[in-house]
Parts: sequence; C-alpha cells; structure tokens
Amino acid sequence: QVQLEESGGGLVQAGGSLRLACAASGRTFTRGSMAWFRQVPGKEREFVATIGWISGATGYADSVKGRFAIYEENAKNTVYLQMNSLKPEDTAVYYCARTESLRITVNSDDYAYWGRGTQVTVSS
Repeated sequence: QVQLEESGGGLVQAGGSLRLACAASGRTFTRGSMAWFRQVPGKEREFVATIGWISGATGYADSVKGRFAIYEENAKNTVYLQMNSLKPEDTAVYYCARTESLRITVNSDDYAYWGRGTQVTVSS
C-alpha cells in the first residue's frame, strides 16, 4: 500500500511563492510517475504537473508553465512543486497522486493513489 502526504500549503499574496511537498511511504517505487492536481469547489480536479519517477521527464499544464516546477528527491521518496508568480486563480486544494503507468498521463483516472490535499490560497 502507498501513502501520500502533502505539506506546504498556505496563504500567500499574488506574485509570491510557495513550495509544496509530497512524501510517499509504504512501498519502494521502481516505475511510474507522480503528479500534482488541484481542485476548487464545484469544478473538476485539474492536472498541474507530473514527473516520471525514474526518467525525471516532466509535463505541465499550460496555465502553470514557466511559473511552476516539479522535481523529486528519490532518496526521500518526496516530490516537490515549486510555485512562483502565484495568481489568485491558482487558489485551490492541491493533491499529490501516483500512477504505476509507464507513460506520462494527465488523466486523474490513471492515478491510483492520492493524498488528502493541501490548501493554497492566493490573495489579490
């Protein structure tokens, strides 16, 4: 079984930065990828960024390209999301997720494991 725990959310002014962390435990990862999604009330969960656990290949939603960066620290089984130049529209609950799929995927249905989420609020 895999457990994912997010941390690092909070309140920040527009233009500011936050770094989210997702610590994974329960099983050693040998393939697949990790991702960040976000969700606001009344809307579907939205893909933000993903990273291949072994390859390190990354993918981003157009809305965050150039502002967010996903990276991993394999020794700690931790994935980070560095968020810069934050905008009020980035306000959401951010979720960490894991898939065993060998291909990069932005579809939330492909992710079997999820954290509980961390709130990010960007004030204008």
